[in-house]
Amino acid sequence: MKALSILLLLSALPVLAAEPFTGTWKMDMANAKFSQKPFKLELKDGTYRCPSCDPPITVKADGMDQAVSGVPGIDTVSARIVDDHTVEITDKKAGKVTSHLKLTTSADGKSVTGEFTDYPQSSDKPVTGTYTMKRAGGAMAGMHAISGSWVMDKAENVSENALIATFEQTADSLKMTQATGEHYDAKLDGKEYPYGGSRGTDKVVLKRIGARGIEETDKLGAKVVATTQMTVSADGRTITMVVHEHNGEVSTFVFNKQ
Repeated sequence: MKALSILLLLSALPVLAAEPFTGTWKMDMANAKFSQKPFKLELKDGTYRCPSCDPPITVKADGMDQAVSGVPGIDTVSARIVDDHTVEITDKKAGKVTSHLKLTTSADGKSVTGEFTDYPQSSDKPVTGTYTMKRAGGAMAGMHAISGSWVMDKAENVSENALIATFEQTADSLKMTQATGEHYDAKLDGKEYPYGGSRGTDKVVLKRIGARGIEETDKLGAKVVATTQMTVSADGRTITMVVHEHNGEVSTFVFNKQ
């Protein structure tokens, strides 16, 4: 009987090894490496501009909802000047708030802190957190303190519902679910499959990259939103994700198995 038990265990090992993504994983924010591509903001003469947004956004900074087009998941933006160092940005879709962001520049003008609340499309629990950006280049004369080029430094206090992902892998497919409501169930065959629960993504394409890797391409309509190379470590304890955004930003995140 003991020999039979050993044989059964050994016969299961190849199956387990072929499914390295299966499990629940949590992003390690302390080891996140954010893109260092500068992000531009401008606020002058009562007008707020985000040249780095896709598409670029320009609205009056009067706190009123103003129509925007071509921005995934939103149809109005409001910008409100709180004081010489602080601005609040609120996005809405059909009158419902989708995100709120408070940007506060440090006294020396060398950094800006963003306090955000995002409301997922398929969950009643918001995603919250803060991030810090460092100034790239000098301050812009005659403009509000948030104006200029910034690069991401770090993110902190991010709510757990944004950090947890669960994967179920088979020999030819991968299923993903998140507490925010985002999900997919797709074959690893390079074809398009539905991506649910997101305002910015509606299709996913998956393909293998080596024995322990998968490449995920997220799309909105015909447009590629991002491509991510996901690789499970040899010991099976971490997933490293290298995210290539369509605008040229590249960031790296590490997820630890729970």
